[in-house]
Amino acid sequence: MFWRNLFYNIGIFVSHNLPCKVISIGNITTGGTGKTPAVIYFAKLLTKHGQRVAVLSRGYGRSTTGTLVVSSGDNNINNWKMVGDEPALLAEKLPDIPIVVDENRYRGGMYIITHFNPDVIILDDGFQHRTLDRDLDIALLNSNQSGIAYKLLPYGLLREPWHHLKRADVTILTKTNLNRPSHFIYNKLKSLKIVSYNSKIVPSELLIGTNGNRISVNAMKNERIIAVSGIGDPIGFELLLEKLRLNIVDHISFNDHHQYGKPDLKIIKTIMGEKEAGFIVTTEKDLIKLRII
Repeated sequence: MFWRNLFYNIGIFVSHNLPCKVISIGNITTGGTGKTPAVIYFAKLLTKHGQRVAVLSRGYGRSTTGTLVVSSGDNNINNWKMVGDEPALLAEKLPDIPIVVDENRYRGGMYIITHFNPDVIILDDGFQHRTLDRDLDIALLNSNQSGIAYKLLPYGLLREPWHHLKRADVTILTKTNLNRPSHFIYNKLKSLKIVSYNSKIVPSELLIGTNGNRISVNAMKNERIIAVSGIGDPIGFELLLEKLRLNIVDHISFNDHHQYGKPDLKIIKTIMGEKEAGFIVTTEKDLIKLRII
């Protein structure tokens, strides 16, 4: 990572331009900052203001390679394993926006230009992918993570050193309403003189059932519930559930991007029996994978 960034900085490696605006949304850690909700938010905001938007993602964890259209507005790939769990979720949440995955971001971007002619391409998880030039570089930081988490891999979660955040045009501190934000992060951003904004994550008052039906949170207040997640920030998920005041009797936490199988369901059912729980609550990203088992 050090040498690659250095070669870009001195011009040995060159970033390629696309004939449209490109907004990158990424981070400098391995996950848990809320990139997917941010992509959804900005895609909807730009669309609301009359922009033709498309989303380009690597498609982390997918079983395929090359350029693949996850969703083109009227034709979706329903197999999340082919496209990755996060692009599959983006396709569900942004049904009218083209979603394309490609490990070669420039190739994927040119495909989008040719087939969809967007005004703006949102580059999902693009901070480290410098082969593609961008007009706006947004870096997200989980405001609740401690200084220990912000050490370089493998000792912490940092993909690259702190001072590389200076490449970003703006940083956004996410989940600032879940807990007291880390002073470590505020002090770091202040010392680097980086423009930063705060954002909140607000839980919905409706839960989504496995068949797509909506369930009121109030209707679940007296139920014993198991939380299940395979995400980058399980602690943040727990804090969010506390905001909903649900009776969470246990939390089964898997690694980020976990691929659920029947053995996992057996474990979940066993713990539900032990805890006398009648329901599970999970994230939308996890639901995409759980509901097809």
